[in-house]
Amino acid sequence: MTQLAQQPTTPTTHSSGNTSGGRSHGLLLVVLVLAVLVFAGAFSVARRFSEKKALAAETERLAVPTVSVLKPSTEPASDEMVLPAQLQAYVESSIYARTNGYLLRWYKDIGSKVNKSDLLADIDTPEIDQELAQAKAARQQIQAQLELAKSSAERWTNLRKTDSVSQQEADQETSGYRQAQANLAASDANVRRLEQLESFKHIYAPFSGVLTRRNVDTGALITAGSTGQTKELFDLAQVDPLRVYVSVPQSYAPSIRKGMTAYILLNEYPGQKFTGKVVRTADAIDPATRTLLTEVDVSNKDGGLLPGSYAQVHFAVPVQTIRISVPVNALLFRSEGPRVAVVGPDQKAHLKAVAIGRDFGTKVEILSGLDPNDEIIVNPADSLEDGQQVHVQTGNGAKS
Repeated sequence: MTQLAQQPTTPTTHSSGNTSGGRSHGLLLVVLVLAVLVFAGAFSVARRFSEKKALAAETERLAVPTVSVLKPSTEPASDEMVLPAQLQAYVESSIYARTNGYLLRWYKDIGSKVNKSDLLADIDTPEIDQELAQAKAARQQIQAQLELAKSSAERWTNLRKTDSVSQQEADQETSGYRQAQANLAASDANVRRLEQLESFKHIYAPFSGVLTRRNVDTGALITAGSTGQTKELFDLAQVDPLRVYVSVPQSYAPSIRKGMTAYILLNEYPGQKFTGKVVRTADAIDPATRTLLTEVDVSNKDGGLLPGSYAQVHFAVPVQTIRISVPVNALLFRSEGPRVAVVGPDQKAHLKAVAIGRDFGTKVEILSGLDPNDEIIVNPADSLEDGQQVHVQTGNGAKS
């Protein structure tokens, strides 16, 4: 009975120990959970603060624009000026008849190369021939009258020495002799005039060249002179060298000098250049066109260049100052005028006023306002302000 009464005592003592241990473990677990929660909350707060700080930094960084820069391009020291022109013969002449008649025959046609004094045509002049024959006959009559007047004057002069005749009679005979001399001189002049007119029946080339036109044919009526409805018989041109007259704009006139080399381009000779030289200028600006008339002579020994052809004359005009150009997308057009944004050593944008010259399409010439060492911003934003901080993007994508 005693043993049976003691058996429930042992389990009661063991149950109390287990309860104390469980409470300790539960308390520890609660503390751990609370510690984890506190740590998680602190981590979350710290993370949010870090993200907020990073967001502020990123926002501040994005507020500063990133730009690409490049340096202005330097233009060549010489400027190629291209101007339209027309080739002209060095010497060109229209040949007219100096006497009337009919064309007997012609010896040279268009395209014929002739030398000076070559016979081009003959004119039949029957009227002039008859007038010349008549003039020569009249001269012979006057020559006979002169001989008679001379002998009469000498005779009357000798008779006056013996007082056989009066002084007045002797003077009359002497005057008659002098008048006969004058008549002979006039007759000689008339004969020479008609001989010259008759010589014009032969048409000769006044200089060496090429016949560019023939306007008459055999049997055509020829009228002397170059006025009214009279047409020239031939057109003759000297084609070596050729003259090229160019109207140079006033702004380039000071650069044109005698002896300057130029070359000619023609569409019918692609890729081939014909070299010439400036031989003279008008030394005056045409007030109507504001251009300087300039003559360039071009050699044409092979005759490949034809007078009257259209050509382009290229001049290498020296430039005294350094010229630069920038891309079109580097310009800012403001109400106060065109501007170019450059990045200074302080990494700030500075807007510079510029003067624009020629437009090359993708680039424009800058006459003033920029330095060749400036770093200009490409595609600047319209909102870009002077003194604004910028980031410069380098070639590998890094930012400075």
